[in-house]
Amino acid sequence: MKLHELSPAEGSAKANWRKGRGPGSGNGKTAGKGHKGQNARSGGGVRPGFEGGQFPIYRTHPKRGFNNYFAKNYAIVNVEALNKFVDGTVVDLDMLLAAKIIRKPLDGLKVLGNGELTKKLTVKAAVFSATAKEKIEAAGGKVEEV
Repeated sequence: MKLHELSPAEGSAKANWRKGRGPGSGNGKTAGKGHKGQNARSGGGVRPGFEGGQFPIYRTHPKRGFNNYFAKNYAIVNVEALNKFVDGTVVDLDMLLAAKIIRKPLDGLKVLGNGELTKKLTVKAAVFSATAKEKIEAAGGKVEEV
């Protein structure tokens, strides 16, 4: 095989549409732009969001909100949900996903202290609230920050 014998797969490459190359091309004369007007001119057309001079909708509504791209979004679990596991279990993000206690891993796991814990567990998470730490340790378990 030589370089001049190479060609793209059938139907994968589309030939360029050669505008303004005579009536035989099917796209001559006005080159698909119609007759005169703003869109027929060189550099013509309007910017995105332009509504013909009518007061635009984006100016009628106030700016709202802020999205912090650096914020950590944790999957949250309360201590009472951990009672589902057997004594001595090492509870981590994967185990909670498998048990369907949380749906998505997000940026890690955060354990909050709502409810009571009756099982002795080793819990691995990114963040613990102070009350969650107390309750896990009071039940005889361990807290490990990952």
